[in-house]
Amino acid sequence: MKKENRLKNRMQKRENRLGYMFVMPWIIGLFLFTLIPMIFSAVLSMCKWNIVTGLSTIKFVNFDNYITLFHDENFYQSLKVTFTFALITIPLYQIVSLLVAFMLTFDIKWMKTFRLIYFLPSIIPTIATSLIWQRIFTLDGILNRALHLFGINGPSWLTNRYTALYSLMIMGLWGIGNTVIIYLSGLQTVNEELKEAARMDGAKGYQIFYYITVPMISPTIFFNVVMAVIGSFQYFTQAYVLTAGGPMKSTLFYNLYLYQVAYKDFRMGYAAAMAWIMFIIIMIFTLLVIKSSSLWVYYQNDDK
Repeated sequence: MKKENRLKNRMQKRENRLGYMFVMPWIIGLFLFTLIPMIFSAVLSMCKWNIVTGLSTIKFVNFDNYITLFHDENFYQSLKVTFTFALITIPLYQIVSLLVAFMLTFDIKWMKTFRLIYFLPSIIPTIATSLIWQRIFTLDGILNRALHLFGINGPSWLTNRYTALYSLMIMGLWGIGNTVIIYLSGLQTVNEELKEAARMDGAKGYQIFYYITVPMISPTIFFNVVMAVIGSFQYFTQAYVLTAGGPMKSTLFYNLYLYQVAYKDFRMGYAAAMAWIMFIIIMIFTLLVIKSSSLWVYYQNDDK
C-alpha cells in the first residue's frame, strides 16, 4: 500500500509539474503585459511626467491629477459624449442584431449566403470601414443623394455638430455581424418542442418569441450586453479617423481625449489617471449588468 501511495504521489506531482509548465506562458504573459503595466499605470497616475523627457523627470504629485480632472471641461464633455453613445447604441445594436439573427434563422433559399453577407462587414478593417463611411456621409455622398430623391436636403453629416455623433452610431449598425452570429447560435439552441407546444395551445408568433425564445437565449443576451458595455466605453478608432473629436467637441469620446492628452500633450500621468477613472466606470457598469442578471437571465433547469 505504501509503495502504491508513493507511486500515486509521484505521478500526481509529475502531472502537476506538466500542468504548471503548460500554463506558465499564460502566467508570464499575465504578469508582463497586464499586471505590471497596471501597477505602473496606477503609480504613474499620481505623478507628473512628460514622456519625451524620459523617466528621470517623473515627479510625484499625489492625487493632483485626479483633482485636476474634476475641473477639466473636456473631461466632462468626453464623459457626456461617451455616455450618450453608450446609452443609445447598447440597446439599439442589441435589438437590431437580435432581429437580424431571428430573420437569418428562416429556412429559405440562399440563407447561408445572406448570413455571410451580414457577417462580412465585421471582418473589414475598422479604418477601411471608416473611410468608406466618410464618403457616404459627405455633403454629396450616397446618403444625401438618396435623401434628395425624397426631397430632403441632408447636411454634411460628419462636420455638423448636431449630426456627427449620430452618424457614428449609424455607421456602427453596419458592423454588428459578430453580435448577429452570437445571437444566431443562441437562437438555434432553442427547444423546438416548446415552441410547437405553444403553437398547439394557440400562442401567436410574437408571444412565442417573447415568452419562450427570449428567455431561453437570455444567457446569450447577457453575454452580448456585457461585451457591448465594455466596447461602447472604449470607442475610439472611428471617431479618431472621421472626426478627431469635432466638430466643436461633439464627438470627443473619452478614449479619444485620453489619446490626445497622452500622445499629443505628452501628459502621461494625467492620461493614466483618466485611464483608471474609465476602468472604474466600466467595472461599475459591468458589475451592475452582472448583478441584474439574476432577475432576467434564465438557464436550463433553473427554478426561475
